[in-house]
Amino acid sequence: MNIKELNQKYAIPRHIEFIRGKGGLPTAIIINGLASSEVCLYGAHVLKYQPKDQKDVLWMSDKSFFEEGKPIRGGIPVCFPWFGPHAKDSNKPQHGFARLLTWTVLETSVLPEGSTQLRLGLEDSPATKDLWPFSFKAEMTISVGESLDVMLSYSNTGNETFVVSDALHSYFNISDVENIGIEGLTGITYYNGFEKEATGKQTEPVLLIQQEENRRYVNHSSECLIEDAGFMRNIHVAKTGSKVTVVWNPWENAKNIADIPDEGYKTMICVEAVNAYDNVATVAPGKSFSVSTSIRVE
Repeated sequence: MNIKELNQKYAIPRHIEFIRGKGGLPTAIIINGLASSEVCLYGAHVLKYQPKDQKDVLWMSDKSFFEEGKPIRGGIPVCFPWFGPHAKDSNKPQHGFARLLTWTVLETSVLPEGSTQLRLGLEDSPATKDLWPFSFKAEMTISVGESLDVMLSYSNTGNETFVVSDALHSYFNISDVENIGIEGLTGITYYNGFEKEATGKQTEPVLLIQQEENRRYVNHSSECLIEDAGFMRNIHVAKTGSKVTVVWNPWENAKNIADIPDEGYKTMICVEAVNAYDNVATVAPGKSFSVSTSIRVE
């Protein structure tokens, strides 16, 4: 469906329209009385969320690729049907294929409180089955208002049970990494990077980012709070359907990542809703699973 057809069928005046965005990729522009947002149909990727009278809550890399076949860096990438490197084949795409495909618009609507909702869909194809031999239907439901609510749900439409690891890989826009603290992780055990055992346990009440961090907190389903003294705001990051929380900042290793500016680590932090390790989704034929995150600012 081209941009004209998308607008004819799904645009809603004073709420949502569709354009050719960066790289010519189809993008939904959402503006209502509560907030604004941009969602790229390539990857079902939320690029922006800006509540009224606030700075953008999501961080986007100035060096991000906007090319089919390459992931977008920043915002909220969708990791499905695996998180991180493929367990058996390193040639398969990092974080799965969902962020590398263009999703289909299923529905747009205005919710009673004035939020705008966009539903996107993806299903198996010969290309996905070359990478992952299962039949599925996935949906992304994105609601933009006083909070940003993002849900990834997927159903098993085949005859074999499958196992999925997933993530809503949220990047947050901060004033400076040295100005923030993250609450909500005290007492939680974590993996440090890709180590094989969870060897860390957070004792401090507030996590300060003072070096490269890639903490993967397990058995954690509570809300996190990003306190940003520089922007004088708090970002609440809640989730459902996830028992792993990842906190990531590449620190000076950013200079080794092609699509992040060398100094980009200073204004970003990832706090992600994840299912991985022992907490994965096992989905029998005819069954479904969902993971969601809810982001709001005060």
